[in-house]
Formats: sequence, structure tokens, C-alpha cells
Amino acid sequence: MSDGRLKVANHVAKDAPGIPVDTGRRVSSQKPKDEGTLTTVQDADQPLPTNPYIPSPKHHGERRQSMTARICRSLFRTKAPSKDHEEDMAVPRQPTETSPLLNGIDNSGPGPRAELLDEWQGLTSSHRTTWQQEGNIIVAYSTPLIITFLLQYSITVTSVFAVGRIGKIELGAMSLANISLSITCLTPFQGLATSLDTLCAQAYGSGHKYLVGLQCQRMTAMLLALSGPVAVLWIFSERILAGLVPDPETARLAAVYLRILVFAIPGIVIFETGKRFLQAQGLFRATTYILLTAAPINVFVHWLLVWQVGLGFVGAAMAATITLNLLPLLLVLYVLFIGGSQCWGGLSKRAFTNWWVIIRLALPGMIMVEAEWFIFEIITVLASRFGTEYLAAQSILSTLTSIFYQIPFPLSIAASTRVANLIGAGRVDDAKTAARVAIAAACIVALFNILINSSLRYHLPVLFTNDRDVIAIVGQTLPLVAIVQVFDGISAGAHGLLRGIGKQFIGGPVNLFAYYAISLPISLALAFKADWKLAGMWAGIAVGLVVVSVIEYTYLLRTDWHQAVAEAEDRNEAG
Repeated sequence: MSDGRLKVANHVAKDAPGIPVDTGRRVSSQKPKDEGTLTTVQDADQPLPTNPYIPSPKHHGERRQSMTARICRSLFRTKAPSKDHEEDMAVPRQPTETSPLLNGIDNSGPGPRAELLDEWQGLTSSHRTTWQQEGNIIVAYSTPLIITFLLQYSITVTSVFAVGRIGKIELGAMSLANISLSITCLTPFQGLATSLDTLCAQAYGSGHKYLVGLQCQRMTAMLLALSGPVAVLWIFSERILAGLVPDPETARLAAVYLRILVFAIPGIVIFETGKRFLQAQGLFRATTYILLTAAPINVFVHWLLVWQVGLGFVGAAMAATITLNLLPLLLVLYVLFIGGSQCWGGLSKRAFTNWWVIIRLALPGMIMVEAEWFIFEIITVLASRFGTEYLAAQSILSTLTSIFYQIPFPLSIAASTRVANLIGAGRVDDAKTAARVAIAAACIVALFNILINSSLRYHLPVLFTNDRDVIAIVGQTLPLVAIVQVFDGISAGAHGLLRGIGKQFIGGPVNLFAYYAISLPISLALAFKADWKLAGMWAGIAVGLVVVSVIEYTYLLRTDWHQAVAEAEDRNEAG
């Protein structure tokens, strides 16, 4: 290649957003000047240049490594992926006489390697995106996520079904244990892990691929450090639970369940952070495959331990623990042998440094998730004051709300990942286009939810109960709950966009103010003073969600997205 063509190639590479390029390095196909011209015979003896997307051929003389050696080498390697290798992925080589014939192989076929290449080419493309393209991307991202969340939700449902056939006391203990699990572990850990939706996705979009794995390690270390107090709380939870429920046997069984689940805490942590590691790379189908494998195993293990072995309630706790530890194991195997390892640079001591960047994003994210979840638990407890029928109706309404939320919430994760990728690549206009498409998708999903809930308001409760009084209460309240779901889905979209541009700090205070300074007082006044009962409770929640949506979308409209790009660059440079 002539020097003139080399300068043009470097100039084009520098113009591509988000690609780290060393303009002083010649492309790999360029031969050194001191290398003489090879004859035909000599040229034939030279090894073919390697392509990073085509596995090297194995020769008979090579010594094969065992699976254990491959796993250990991948997990504990100390060198991060070479930046030169990242440049080679981002900048196509100019073909020469010695270029291999397979360099032009089509990578558009199925498989994680082709997925990663398509994702990277999309981020580094100089062409402006369109509504149609972003719509296709949002659908492609969110569809496997919806399946993933439903399958993950099935793990808890399986335990409830298994224990529900044992007795009422065991079922009550299971419900109490699940609430304790959500309040003290699942919800706060998921909220803290949402910071990776910003950090990992922006790092991947900017080309700092090794930083994706490093940020994942930092969050894992932080959550494992927080797991210690949670484990102690669960071990000594019986006295605390006995003060919350009148039946001592219910409290004892719930404490037993939590003590066994202590062994599942590391699995919960690694799977939550590992999901974000894969999602940042656009590998959304990976967790779907993992849960499609784990869900049937979960059902089988529950059947085996609860009924066949005869462990009963304890067997359900053991089965849940086994499944929750199986999920991260399958995830690690997926990364090692299928896809996603390009962003893993090995375990690093740097995982215990620079935590403040994560904390600044993680705490507001946790507040956003925890504040909304806890307000629903409060109205469930208050509903018991109206009688058994209203408590049962509230349980059905909460369950339906959780099920229908499995559509807008994965949609918000898909939107945050896409926007964060584009922000990391410095493509502000395209990020705004993706945000507009995400908002439109959230509104469409919200309209779908209100249509289903309103038209089937007397049919949906039949799936849960045969009690006519409970069905009547649910049917009367469900249209108002459908309105709540509309603004819940729209606000979820705002949460996702805030995470995408790294502005979670606005979401935490807004949620606290809207839910506890506005929603809760209105709910109490309408439910007890105006005697609206459940309808009053949900009306207050609806008002709070409207406030959240208005404030957060106003902020998104007025904020400087170019500043978000600069902040992402600063975080990536800090490592």
C-alpha cells in the first residue's frame, strides 16, 4: 500500500466515532520495507494472515488443553485484550496481494460472534440511524429480555406452587420469606446493578471493551461485600419476623427458608452483574438461552426434593438455592465457550479501586427501584385493614401489575443499553433518535396494557380465585389499575433513558418525592377519609407516577446530551 493510501485510511478511521486509532501504526497487512520481495515458492510457504473472526486451524502436532485448563486460563488471565486487536476489529484492512481469501467472509450468519460484529459495525458506522432501524433494534433487544424476566420470575412461582400444596402455614411462610428476600437482597442489588447499564454499555460503545469486564468485576465485588450483612440478617431473622406476624410457626419456617438461601447470595450477585456484562455487548439472547435451560431443571429439582425425597418446605428452599447458583454457572460457561469473552480481560486488582464512580450511579438507581417497589408493599399491608376480601383482591392486583410490568421494564433496559452504546460512541443525534423510538414503544405498550386490563377486568381474576366477592372487587378496581400501568410503563421508559445518559441522580430524589410526599398522602386520604378503599390506594399511586413521568421527561428534554458524552469519556478514561 502506498503512503498516500495509508494516510487516507488513517484519516477515515479517525473520523469514525468511538474508535481508538493509533495513526502511527501501519495496518497489519503492510510489509516492512526491509523485507524483500518473495518468490512464488517462498510466498506459498508463508502462513496465511489471521482473521480475528475465523478460528485458527488446529494442526496434528498441537497439544490440546483440557476444559479445566481453558476455563482457568480465561478466568484468571492477567492481560487485558490488546487495544491493537480492538483497532483491527474496528478498522477494516485494505486488501493486498498477500491478503487471505477468507478475509471477506460473511459474518452475518447466526451466532454470538456475528452478533458482536454486527453490533460493533452498527456503533462505528458513519451513517445516521433512522426510526425504522432503531425500532427494529429495540424489538430485537427487548423480546429476549421479556422472555428472560418471565422465566426468572417462574423460579419464585415454582417454589410457591410446590409449597402451596403442602399447607397454608408453609405457603404463608414462603410469602413472608419472599418479601424479606426482595426487600433485603433482590430489589436493592438489582437497583445497584443498574449502574452497569450505564457504565458497561458506554464503555462498549466507546471501544474500551476491557473496561466492560472491569466494571462488572467492581460491581460484583461491591455487592459481595454488602452480602455479609444480608447473610447475618437472614441467619438471625426469626426474632425479627416473629415481631411482624402473629403465628410463630410461620416466622420460624420463613427464617429456615432464608437461612438456606444464604448459600444462594453469591449466585444472585454474579448472575445480576453477569447479565449486564452480556447485555452491554448486545447479547440479549444469552440470558434467554440460560433460563430456558435452567427453568425446566428448576421444576425437576423442586419435584425431586419436595415430593420424591420428601424434604417438603426445606426441599423447596434447597431447590431454589441450587437453581440460583446454577444460573451464574451457565452464564460463565456461555461466555467461555459461546460468546462475550472479548470484553473479559481476566480478574484484576483494579476491581477494588475507583468505586466512587459506580457508587454515584448505583445509589440513585437503587433508590429508583426500591422506592417504587416499597410503595406497593405499603398499600398491600394497608389493604388488610379493609378485610380479607380486599387483601386477597390487592394480592391479585399486585400480581397482575407485576406480570404486565415484565413488558415495559425489559423495554427500558433495552432502551438504556442502546442509548448508552450510542452515547459512548459519541453519536448524540442517533442517541436522541433511539430515545424517541423508546418513548413511542413505551406508549404503545402502555396502551396495550390498558386495553387488556380494561376489557378482561372480570375474566383475569378468575385465573386466581373463584370467590365472587374478590372477583367483583378486582373487576371494579382494575380499570384504575390499568391507568396506573400506563404511567408505570411510561415512567419506566424515562428511568431507562436516564440510565442510558448516566443521569440516575435525578431519578432517585424524584421517585422519593413523588411516591412518599404525594402518592402516599393521597392514597391514605382517598382510601380512608373518602372511603374509596382499594380504588383510593391505586389513585394515589397513579398521581405519583404522573409526577415522576412529567419531571423526568422534562429533564430529558432540556438536559445537554453532549455533556453526557463528555462525562462518559471522562469515566472511560479514568478506567
